[in-house]
Amino acid sequence: QVHLVESGGGLVQAGGSLRLSCAASGSIYRIYDMGWYRQAPGKQRELVAFITSGGDTNYVDSVKGRVFIYRDNAKNTVYLHMNSLKPEDTAVYYCKMNIEPAGLLPRQDYWGQGTQVTVSS
Repeated sequence: QVHLVESGGGLVQAGGSLRLSCAASGSIYRIYDMGWYRQAPGKQRELVAFITSGGDTNYVDSVKGRVFIYRDNAKNTVYLHMNSLKPEDTAVYYCKMNIEPAGLLPRQDYWGQGTQVTVSS
């Protein structure tokens, strides 16, 4: 079994910063792409940022220059560092990893449970 556990969400004032973490545990052979998504009330889940196994990154336009994704492969962890937060960044943030489990199991996407980020104006 593979599990993703997120941490780091909370309440912050506009202009503040937060760092989200997502750690994978279990019988893991290899982790490929990692990403962060968010879902605001009444809206569809959207991709915020992703990072490939080679370290290439991509961001949704609304967070470019304010948000940075990076990974620690030794810890099976992906981070999302968010600066200059805005009220419109308020959402539940989810991490996703594409993982090949140990034991010749098929490669698939795994999701974290979500962490709430609330930005007050």
